Parts: sequence; C-alpha cells; structure tokens
Amino acid sequence: MSVKESYDRVARTYVETFFHELERKPFDRELLDRFAREVAGRGPVCDMGCGPGQIAAYLASRGVEALGVDLSPEMVAHAGRLSPGIPFHQGDMLSLDVPDEAWAGIAAFYSIIHVGRQNAARALGEMQRALRDGGLLLLAFHGGQEVIHLDSWWEQAVSVDFTFFEPDEMTGYLKTAGFAVEECLERAPYDFEHQSRRIYILARKPAP
Repeated sequence: MSVKESYDRVARTYVETFFHELERKPFDRELLDRFAREVAGRGPVCDMGCGPGQIAAYLASRGVEALGVDLSPEMVAHAGRLSPGIPFHQGDMLSLDVPDEAWAGIAAFYSIIHVGRQNAARALGEMQRALRDGGLLLLAFHGGQEVIHLDSWWEQAVSVDFTFFEPDEMTGYLKTAGFAVEECLERAPYDFEHQSRRIYILARKPAP
C-alpha cells in the first residue's frame, strides 16, 4: 500500500485532528508570522504536503498568496472544502508538476518525513527548482534518527513510514540540493503532540 492510499484512508480523521492544531502552537504561529512577513507580496507560496491546508490557510490570513500541494487526493478535497479561496492540487514532491521558479516560498511542515533518507535530497532539489531566486523554504520535521512504521492508524489499515532527521543531517541534504541554510530552531513537543523534538530550518535559494 502506498503513502498516498494510506493518507486517503485516514483523511477524514486526520482533518478532524489537525486542521485547528495551530491554535495551540504559539511557537509555530510566531515562526509562520516571520515567514509570512518575508514572502507576502512576492508571489505564490506553497504549503508542501498540505494535508487539510491549515498552514496555507494561516499564511493566507497573513496576506500571503498561498496554495497547497498534497500527495493524497482525499486530503486535497478536504483542504479545498475547508478553505475554498485557496487553490489546492494533488502532486508529488519528488516530481513537482510546476515550472522552474514558480513560487516565492515553500512551507513544508512534516512532509519530508515521508520520503525517507534515500529521497530527502531529491525532494529538496525539486523544491529548490520550484523556488524563485532568493525564495525561502521553511522546513519542519521530527528530530531524531528513528523510522516509525505504521500498519494501522485510527483503525484503518495503512503502510506509512515516519522518518526522523537530525538537524545536521537535514542541513547536509539542503546544501546538496542547493540551499543556503540561514537558521535552525528547535522546540520540545507540546503535551498533546507526539513526543519528539521539533526542528525548523529556514533555507534560501541563493540569488545568482
């Protein structure tokens, strides 16, 4: 079973669980506010691996021309229903169906964790290709070295891996993909989250 099919199966419960999560995450909101101040007015900004589109909706509320891309058609359908003013599309971060330099920014929250170590640099390379010169990437992921596999999720049969990355490891993948890493931040998990370290990296596609 694919990651896409797995997320299709759990989409409804996932949406109910996570669509309002930012209301309880002040650190994430503050970081997204910083990101929004920089990218607003510069062109389209993608919520990569958008799920129900909560990041795109938050950025749009801050004046960003937001859009969303997700592997799961069911997630895309829910996102479009919840935020009808934002365009959402089905797509694969390993092979994005967008031209070079399409976006002014990308926010990728916990989506890189599903491509595995073997494909992380490739996915980041696709994001770098899709960003305009000087474009900003805000990347969030679980800190660690483990891979958690689920065969069952919310009583649905699935097959999905969650790969954790150490900051230095991800920084290496970003540099391989052509990004300049500007900042790496870390926070402890909130009590309602999976109890993993949360890592955030701000990286930029260098201007020539």
